[in-house]
Amino acid sequence: MAATVVTGAQAPVVVLNVASAAAASERRFDRAISIAALKARLEPLTGVPATSMRLVARTAAGARVCELDEDDRLLGFYPLQDYMVLDVIDTNPSQSSRMYTDLSLVDKYEMPDDEYAKRTGTVLEFKQRNRLGRFAETDAAKPPDEGSDPDAFSADADRITVGARCRVMPDAAATIEKRGIVAFVGKTKFKPGYWVGIVYDEPLGKNDGVVGGERYFTCPPLRGAFVRPNRVETGDFPEIDL
Repeated sequence: MAATVVTGAQAPVVVLNVASAAAASERRFDRAISIAALKARLEPLTGVPATSMRLVARTAAGARVCELDEDDRLLGFYPLQDYMVLDVIDTNPSQSSRMYTDLSLVDKYEMPDDEYAKRTGTVLEFKQRNRLGRFAETDAAKPPDEGSDPDAFSADADRITVGARCRVMPDAAATIEKRGIVAFVGKTKFKPGYWVGIVYDEPLGKNDGVVGGERYFTCPPLRGAFVRPNRVETGDFPEIDL
């Protein structure tokens, strides 16, 4: 029996581009959630208090679709489609929304360096284990030049499978951990050696699976990226959500 794929308005989850004066991001929402519960979830994300929040849906082209104006209604009651824009409007901007955007009001905790160094699963521990940044190997211990070696990172690539959940830890040019799904493992035409193509959970990538006119996998724009296998860790890494 063929599997049934549920899409569009019938899908239990809808993907919306949430936009407010302080933030913008793509989020997934269960259509069974009430509008009141949706507002409570959007409050820490947008900085707009739920009590003064107005929700208006529009198409990506800007055409107004509807206003989500009944707190007791379920999200699925409204004719929302994937990738529509959900405008979160503060009807009382002079209220307490400043508490979410003014960092000077937030008490900050700084962990001592020696305590942080003892922890596992941290960026520091990942860099030490993978010899990144200041923990990079000396010239005598480095692998062959990745810029010319056609088999660079082949051993690291062998442990990665397409379809696996993964995380890409920060390097010298990045500051946040990115998570997604492995979509490609192998050699490419744009540079020698082995690469891992990843579809990120959030629009943190650089492409849609195409580099130099060659398609290696398919994903939405700005969700795809290629990284070296030694920066990829596979395992139980669910999407990071509020």
